[in-house]
Amino acid sequence: MPLIQVSLREGRSPEDLRRLGARLTEAAAETLGVPPESVRVLISEVPGDLWFVGGRPIGAPRPDGG
Repeated sequence: MPLIQVSLREGRSPEDLRRLGARLTEAAAETLGVPPESVRVLISEVPGDLWFVGGRPIGAPRPDGG
């Protein structure tokens, strides 16, 4: 049973998340030759203040003002 885990910064619409889940399921089923019912997709949304790049949360202003 394939399990696909995706982490995204929060803020996408429920429709976009449903579409992503469906398309990931289709791609995995086709690529791996398994029934779509056996594919699991877990989408986690993370607030920008808990997602770090270069040691800084992506929700924080950059030191260079950009």
